[in-house]
Amino acid sequence: MDDSDPARRKRLTEAAAGALAAMRAGEDDGALDRVAAAVRATPDSHADASELMLLLFHECSAMVSALGSGGTTPVKMQVYDDDGHEVPIDEADPPVRTAVRTLLAQVHGDTDGAKAQIDIALTNAAPEEMATLMVQALRWTLRLSEECLNRALPIPTWLHEA
Repeated sequence: MDDSDPARRKRLTEAAAGALAAMRAGEDDGALDRVAAAVRATPDSHADASELMLLLFHECSAMVSALGSGGTTPVKMQVYDDDGHEVPIDEADPPVRTAVRTLLAQVHGDTDGAKAQIDIALTNAAPEEMATLMVQALRWTLRLSEECLNRALPIPTWLHEA
């Protein structure tokens, strides 16, 4: 995320934390409402949506790395269909495949590749597909942060407080 505007970073981090808190409470729609409100409130909503998703995927990447470093239990990222059944990546919906590609790019240090995936989605995806992508990023962030806490691994303060 661009750190040149601390107020923007704070606003997006707070929006992400609020969305994660809503998801933790089982309110997926409320989580999306929080994100949408934070992004719509700015003149450059496209850039803010991209930055918010990149923030989440960046944190997911850091947590995947922390979980994979010397741990005895491997990290397994799962992809689910609309009914909650695990599916192979090639059978996942396009927004979920985008989420996987974005996370893999981040994990491998390809920030530009991750940003390109998000930008392609923002340009071409329907609103409901973008909602699915955001939900996936939020779910992974939530689950990975919980697993890091279970293994006594550090997570950013804003995630801990979400």
